[in-house]
Amino acid sequence: MRFAELTPGRIIVLGPVSLTEPQMIAFAREWDPQWFHTDPERAAGSRWGGLIASGWQTCAMVMKLAVDNVLADSESFGSPGLDYVKWLAPVRAGDALTLTITVQDARRSQSRADLGIVRWRWELRNQRGETAVDLVANSLFDLAAA
Repeated sequence: MRFAELTPGRIIVLGPVSLTEPQMIAFAREWDPQWFHTDPERAAGSRWGGLIASGWQTCAMVMKLAVDNVLADSESFGSPGLDYVKWLAPVRAGDALTLTITVQDARRSQSRADLGIVRWRWELRNQRGETAVDLVANSLFDLAAA
């Protein structure tokens, strides 16, 4: 999607996607090796009642959905960061996860006419409608490339 298409109030729904238990364990072993992400037996007896995905893996899933479906053919060239990220519900193997992106603001920079800035909320929900990830991202767009 191009910057001009990212108007305030626009809603983009992507997915569903899901993870398998082996994918969850492989990611966690490399990047977030906490036992509730890597040890199904121990996790089964925990407050989680089973293995849960790393929040960082869920953020990576959100990013891949956004890149594949929104950012890949845009003028996007990076981000100055997030306003916040929250992990509100655990993600489990087989959950059907849908991403809803809501454009909150899209504007040209006041100091650089060739720079577009988008502020948008990304919410990843499971098949029960529970929000697993809630974040607000800021993205930069090179309008000279438009």
